[in-house]
Amino acid sequence: MDYKLIIAETLQDQIGDTLTTEEIYTLLEKPKSVDHGDVAFPTFSLAKVFRKAPQQIATDLGEKISNPIIAKVEVVGPYLNFFLNKEIVSDTILKTVLEEGAHYGDQQIGHGESIPIDMSSPNIAKPISMGHLRSTVIGNSIAEIVRKVGFKPIKINHLGDWGTQFGKLIVAYKLWGSEEKVKAEPINELLRLYVKFHEVAETQPELDDEARAWFKKLEDNDEEAVALWTWFREESLTEFNHIYDMLGITFDSFNGEAFYNDKMEEVVSILEEKNILSVDRGATIVDLEKYNLNPALIRKSDGATLYITRDLAAALYRKRNYNFAKSLYVVGNEQSNHFKQLKAVLKEAGFDWAEDMHHIPFGLITQGGKKLSTRKGKIVLLEEVLNEAVASANEQISAKNPDLKDKEKVADQVGIGAVVFHDLKNDRLNNFDFTIEEVVRFEGETGPYVQYTRARAMSILRKANVEIDLTAPLALSDSYSWEVVKLLQEYPDTISRAYEKFEPSVIAKHAIHLAQAFNKYYANSKVLADDAEKPARLALVQAVATILKEDLRLLGVEAPDEM
Repeated sequence: MDYKLIIAETLQDQIGDTLTTEEIYTLLEKPKSVDHGDVAFPTFSLAKVFRKAPQQIATDLGEKISNPIIAKVEVVGPYLNFFLNKEIVSDTILKTVLEEGAHYGDQQIGHGESIPIDMSSPNIAKPISMGHLRSTVIGNSIAEIVRKVGFKPIKINHLGDWGTQFGKLIVAYKLWGSEEKVKAEPINELLRLYVKFHEVAETQPELDDEARAWFKKLEDNDEEAVALWTWFREESLTEFNHIYDMLGITFDSFNGEAFYNDKMEEVVSILEEKNILSVDRGATIVDLEKYNLNPALIRKSDGATLYITRDLAAALYRKRNYNFAKSLYVVGNEQSNHFKQLKAVLKEAGFDWAEDMHHIPFGLITQGGKKLSTRKGKIVLLEEVLNEAVASANEQISAKNPDLKDKEKVADQVGIGAVVFHDLKNDRLNNFDFTIEEVVRFEGETGPYVQYTRARAMSILRKANVEIDLTAPLALSDSYSWEVVKLLQEYPDTISRAYEKFEPSVIAKHAIHLAQAFNKYYANSKVLADDAEKPARLALVQAVATILKEDLRLLGVEAPDEM
């Protein structure tokens, strides 16, 4: 039920052709105070047409408004304040949520069209650090949000699996590596070899020449070079997937930089055919002055291609293979200029679909206000942070509920969920500070607080042990249940906003507000008291449990039934 639409239609009946229903709908506001009703309509826009003061227009309209869903209308200056009929709205909303379950809020904005999402993208032979968390979890949540509104997300892990570093790695492995050590600890050992190469190369610069030679062999499909590269890649992926499994995240494609090696020549040919390439000091560029951008460097003077050449090939490949409605790149703020250039080059080449490509930027994770990059000179490993969060959750659960079944599993869900939720509750463009103690708390605006609230709702339902009759009245009228019902009613609109902004924090904030409103309701209501309203109260509890679980699912966070 969209009660704003009902109010807009009721107003339109009185206003006539002055404003359309849609125009009235956009003017409706949410009052700052609950004392001023549930919906407010400002009458300023009608003053010129009706040639009356807004206050008088509000008074005249207020006397004519009548609809069963509207309990009363109050005129406050130029505003019409609408108070909804709590019984009708709560009965309708609760029945709708219980009937539709997890599908409540589903929409058909998309009709099965594809949306590829470029996300995570770690470098082969290097560990997944906390720096990779944001791209991974934001991308995963956006995938679930676009699926919720009718699109088909395609999660692409565009691996950093090509470049001169592989020449260095091959040289280092042949000089100092062992198969056993790489198999035992792939990332740590490959990183150790890579670091050692740089240390030794400072005094033995001829190693750099060897590395370039080996990378050239790799580019030329030398059997030994390709075999080593393939092995390094596979060992790295095994370790990456262990971390993705911890996060509960899967991918549809691991096509990384190497996949586009044989696809760049076509891109350069297309740009040549479109006559948009020029040569500047030996380098091949596309002039982007009309877009107020620096020239896009397509080929260096030595003929080498660059990131943008590869990304042009990737964009073309994705359009041809997925025929995307939109193509998203969940990549840090600092790459915004790169994506502006990428879109501009494609537009210059006549590819209008470049307008459907969107950079989804995000801010940094900080620690003590400083960029989160090192701890005692080491990379902050994501796996270590997740393990630390799980240990903290385990400790708190053991203290709160020592007899809990599947305690280890729940600690995993709570600890890892806490890290993911903490990231996603922040507007993605904002930087945020990270400390385990703040993240894994059962109070405040945290993932464990939302999970615990849902587990409490499930506990109430288990105690009640009744089937809710959806044909019976499920009306509630108290002020505490009303705050919960309004948040349930707003859920479809919340989903729409999260999709339009590609902003998971809209969902996380809804979950926090719903959990807070429910806990206030629970503290002020005898939910299990045997009276006529008991079925309605239990319906409210079930609706909250359903929507909190769905909120968490859209964020990539699990919802344990017991905690």
